[in-house]
Amino acid sequence: MKRVAISTLIPIFFLAACGSGDSTFNGQDNNDQNDPPPITGLAIDADNAVAVASAAYNAAIDSGELAALAGTTGLTAGKPAGSSKPLPQERTNSLLGQIVQKIPLGTDVYDCLMTGTVSISIDVVDPLVLAAGALSAGDNFLVDYDNCDDGLGEVIDGTIDLTVSAFEGDIFSGLYDMSMAMVVSMLQVTTLTDVMTTDGTATARLNLLQLLYAEASVSGSSITMDYNSMSDTLTDFSSMQTVDASALDQPYTMVTQGTLTTTRLAGPVDYSTPVMFVGLGTNYPYTGEFFVLGDNSSIRLVADNDVDVHIDIDSDGDTVVDETIVTTWAELTTM
Repeated sequence: MKRVAISTLIPIFFLAACGSGDSTFNGQDNNDQNDPPPITGLAIDADNAVAVASAAYNAAIDSGELAALAGTTGLTAGKPAGSSKPLPQERTNSLLGQIVQKIPLGTDVYDCLMTGTVSISIDVVDPLVLAAGALSAGDNFLVDYDNCDDGLGEVIDGTIDLTVSAFEGDIFSGLYDMSMAMVVSMLQVTTLTDVMTTDGTATARLNLLQLLYAEASVSGSSITMDYNSMSDTLTDFSSMQTVDASALDQPYTMVTQGTLTTTRLAGPVDYSTPVMFVGLGTNYPYTGEFFVLGDNSSIRLVADNDVDVHIDIDSDGDTVVDETIVTTWAELTTM
């Protein structure tokens, strides 16, 4: 099943954060492959290894999609090749920049192109700071979609509540570093074939202080993403991404970790990236590793290049590879 990529559907300013792009993530040395997260409940073997790798990797990518929900604030992101990442765009034409110029502030209701509406309620600490092109800690933006159909093949319903926790830079130039707390309440995206619903909370940051370079991340204690009859819940999750649009091939990185509980698997698993994913443009990662830990068992998804991957299976927890399965990125991301 091809999932809805929510970051391409919601043109609103949800943000995210990233680290320095080195091998340390949340205090964890990502090159230390002998220090996995705590054991959880699913027994992994050759029979379910591909399904486990697919479920965990896709859920991790979807958490990255949350980090990239910056829409018309200056970033867009999608999953054209199975990798979610922030993409610097025209920053001065952002929705946030347009809103800053709308003084006095309050609640505005906009008609969607086909049917439905989207309302944006703004409550700022200091309107003068906003008028000067900056935000203050405590500024709040509540976006409420009411069956909004812009003719793009999706109908959006639900709310996103964003509260600024820190801001540096200038909105009008599009060069800023912004952190927000986010509450997603039953945000549903419906297409002709799929229904995706997201519900939960997250902390996010978006760093655009360097021209044509973006750093984005999102983390949270729990968020649930339902896809038709399937349901994924991520707990204690994090996703960090960078992209350098100043380079011709637009290199990107991604590091992620968390715990996945899903209706697609018989028990929860922990996942992490012991080796950072690196890719180019809209291609799949050409290097990096994705580790999934079950109950006294694990798999290691290794990118051989931007087309092929292999899965090393340790079914008895002795750190010895019992079996290897060779497959492709396309196969894993379309299951």
